[in-house]
Amino acid sequence: MKKTALITGANSGLGYEFVKRFAQDGYHLVLVARSGQKLEEIKKTYKDIQVTVIQKDLSKPGAAKEVFDEVEKQAITVDVLVNNAGFGLLGKFDELDIQKQLDMIQLNIAALTELTYYFLQNMKKRNTGRILNVASTAAFQPGPMMSIYYATKSYVLSFSEALVEELSGTGISVTTLCPGATKTNFGTVAAVENTRMFSRAMDSEEVAKIGYNAMMKGKRVVITGGMNKAGALGAKFLPRSLAAKIAKYVAGEK
Repeated sequence: MKKTALITGANSGLGYEFVKRFAQDGYHLVLVARSGQKLEEIKKTYKDIQVTVIQKDLSKPGAAKEVFDEVEKQAITVDVLVNNAGFGLLGKFDELDIQKQLDMIQLNIAALTELTYYFLQNMKKRNTGRILNVASTAAFQPGPMMSIYYATKSYVLSFSEALVEELSGTGISVTTLCPGATKTNFGTVAAVENTRMFSRAMDSEEVAKIGYNAMMKGKRVVITGGMNKAGALGAKFLPRSLAAKIAKYVAGEK
């Protein structure tokens, strides 16, 4: 019997790369994103698997529960949950639009938390399932000029690692993917394409492959790329004030 993966932010970037990866392995798919048209276009490319499209803006309160309710209504069993949707913004906290920053918190933290909560209940009943939460190397230090984004990704990492321990001894795994700069539309939305952090951006296909394989092996945390691993490790030992200064430098223009 084929398994089903639910992927948020499935219409582009890492999300779309995950779609291709799961489809290649014969998974049925539940695709969630704001752009229903794009999802429908993706659906048409897959004839041999069942693809369910849910158009939903997860930055809106209540949207995550609506996604879960729709899945339940259609009697779909979600075996793998990929919390990929998220965005960032470049700029000083007090100079950025507050509503956009609150939307970021809602999407990067609240929606991810809600979806994990709802689908984990059913996974525990079956004592099987996999969850992949997409964080970032931003999770390892404070990030001036992207303060809310860095903070949300720190939450994702801490939350996910805590779940690993809570689910110890069960058939459910939780993996946190921590990529560095990646060639997706994230850079455009966050306005960071011309910053130092994107000078060595990894290919989204490679990042998705690393994350997918780590999830299938039940790994706890995976950081993509040697430079990113070194940076995350260094952030653990540096004074946080110095790590913050480095992050601010990296957020500057090339």
